[in-house]
Amino acid sequence: MSDEISLYERVGGTAFFEHLVDTFYEGVATDAALAPLYPEFPDFTGARHRLTLFLVQYWGGPTTYSDERGHPRLRMRHMPFTIAEAERDRWLVHMLHAVDVATAALDIDDAERDDIAGRLRDYFVPGAEHMRNNTGLPITSPGFRQPQS
Repeated sequence: MSDEISLYERVGGTAFFEHLVDTFYEGVATDAALAPLYPEFPDFTGARHRLTLFLVQYWGGPTTYSDERGHPRLRMRHMPFTIAEAERDRWLVHMLHAVDVATAALDIDDAERDDIAGRLRDYFVPGAEHMRNNTGLPITSPGFRQPQS
């Protein structure tokens, strides 16, 4: 067992992730490219709940996300939504802003704050790319049709 303190503990628990997710969805709610992708738009209550629980669990907190929803299967869960470069980039704008806001509110020294923000960014940037399911190539484009033989 590791003696390392989880990021969940370092940031003071669930309240940090609620702040992060609330800040993120404040941006998403007014983003014409992203907001319509959410099936419950304009109500983000369910999405906020799911993302908060996922991040809490991922960063070392309670396993409520898996208890409620099973394995995260993030790529599969995002497959029904077209996520190309533009959507990925808009998502990152809002998430990286939320990281800045949420970490700035932590009552910790600058070095600790920078480390936490860096770890979050190092997760979210490649994670956003991993969710991208439309590269613009014909096989992934919405209008693609298999050639007739």
